[in-house]
Amino acid sequence: MENPLLIATNIYKKFGDQQVSHNISIQLNKGEIYGLLGPNGAGKTTLIRMLSTITQPDQGEIIFQGKPLQSTDSQFMGYMPEERGLYKKMSVADQLLFFAELRGLSNQEAKAAVKHWLGRLEMLEWSKKKIEEISKGMAQKVQFVSCIMHNPKLLILDEPFSGFDPVNADMIKNLILELKSQGTSILFSTHRMDNVEELCDKIGIIHQGKKVLDGSVSEIRRNAFTGIFEIGFHGVISFEQHPLAAHVVKSTQTNDGRYIYYIQTSESLTMQQLLLQASSLSLPLIHFSEHIPTVHDIFVKTVEVSGDNSQTFSH
Repeated sequence: MENPLLIATNIYKKFGDQQVSHNISIQLNKGEIYGLLGPNGAGKTTLIRMLSTITQPDQGEIIFQGKPLQSTDSQFMGYMPEERGLYKKMSVADQLLFFAELRGLSNQEAKAAVKHWLGRLEMLEWSKKKIEEISKGMAQKVQFVSCIMHNPKLLILDEPFSGFDPVNADMIKNLILELKSQGTSILFSTHRMDNVEELCDKIGIIHQGKKVLDGSVSEIRRNAFTGIFEIGFHGVISFEQHPLAAHVVKSTQTNDGRYIYYIQTSESLTMQQLLLQASSLSLPLIHFSEHIPTVHDIFVKTVEVSGDNSQTFSH
């Protein structure tokens, strides 16, 4: 059952003669992760700024917690912009204390929150270091902590994994999932499609200021299935006159030595027939699965063919 925290309806925004948001509508439910995707210049950051109260739409409505969005609602939000903003001469702890008190925490609450989160992110020993003295990855963690210390209902992250090594990226991913489990709604923009598949419940693709695709990740991927299956062997298969030959779309070799063939099913070759015939080939069948397009594949195809047409999958 849907439980909306934020609903944006028919949002328009112009800068001069340039329309950067055109009739965009999205819904973010409580405890949900929504991935906002799009090529550079698509209008993602402008939309994020409107949703986070930094700027206002020219037309349209944004409802937050059941009421029209107000500038004071920013106290219930945490926002990490792509262009990070930390005071380089301040120490890590003083920086976080400043941001926590700015979000309404008392000095005592702020100190407790800073100690807690620096401990969680394994940064207590860096608390007295100035921002200019720590690595970019460390500074990213400080920026992330500054957005969550006040327990926001809505967390907005613009390219949150930029600058992180794999270990710290996994740490942040786990924290994002933990926040979700506690009921925090999370909207994040990224070009890392692997993170989208791993974390997001829903996605929306923005292109040229318009939403061209929207819905649950699983449903969008399922709708993109074209009847292609993957079959794999430890070795090259010579199809020769075998009926499968006419249906082979492509083949690849994986790093572990498997040979994967992509087979298009049809009325003349069903999934059951494919499995039966593949099992009868000269090498043992070691891999058989549907070839479901990745979010990356769907993103590229959608942006390439979107034009003036938009698609919306119900969720």
